[in-house]
Amino acid sequence: MGFSIAIDGPAGAGKSTMAKVVAKKLNFIYVDTGAMYRAMALFLLRNKIDAQDAEKISIKCQEADITIKYENEEQVIYLNNENVNGLIRTEEVGNMASASSVNKEVRLKLVDLQRKLAQTADVVMDGRDIGTHVLPQANLKIYLTADAGIRAQRRYHELKIKGIDSNVEQIKKDILERDERDMTREISPLRQAEDAFLIDTSYMTIEEAVDAIMKLYKSTLI
Repeated sequence: MGFSIAIDGPAGAGKSTMAKVVAKKLNFIYVDTGAMYRAMALFLLRNKIDAQDAEKISIKCQEADITIKYENEEQVIYLNNENVNGLIRTEEVGNMASASSVNKEVRLKLVDLQRKLAQTADVVMDGRDIGTHVLPQANLKIYLTADAGIRAQRRYHELKIKGIDSNVEQIKKDILERDERDMTREISPLRQAEDAFLIDTSYMTIEEAVDAIMKLYKSTLI
């Protein structure tokens, strides 16, 4: 049985950034759930399944085996034992991932695969429902949050670095709407697990937030 760290929280709180750094420090596998959905999308495209055909997606997705390994310090996504790292970042795969990820059977299948991965390896997984639904028995659960205005500012600066013009007030509005959707959705809504540690990153650097997570990890080993 592997050691699992579940990091949940709203959009823009820094979950993926923290999860990747913590995983590297601990030599754990960072489970990129988004990449797993993309691998599933690639599998469905290869089998010529229409993005709108929910019934065929539900049936066919059962045949996909998707896992993540670290090789030469690189995260590798395997689809039925094939390294598909170089094939899952296309626009076509992204569109199919967006369409198929809402399918209940696809979500159930990937949650099952994510749980199997956590049983066989030490993992850090981030998302909206990891501690409450995907890994309710995780060894360490963290709920990472930050003020919506600060999350909007971070996103604005990210886009600016990429040369993309944006409006910080519009970003904040979008973030608040997304929070509302995530917290009120019917399947696995975003909420802090009862046994999760709350970390507010509003006024923390990445290093400070990572240090806080590492201290919590070390305390679980005592």
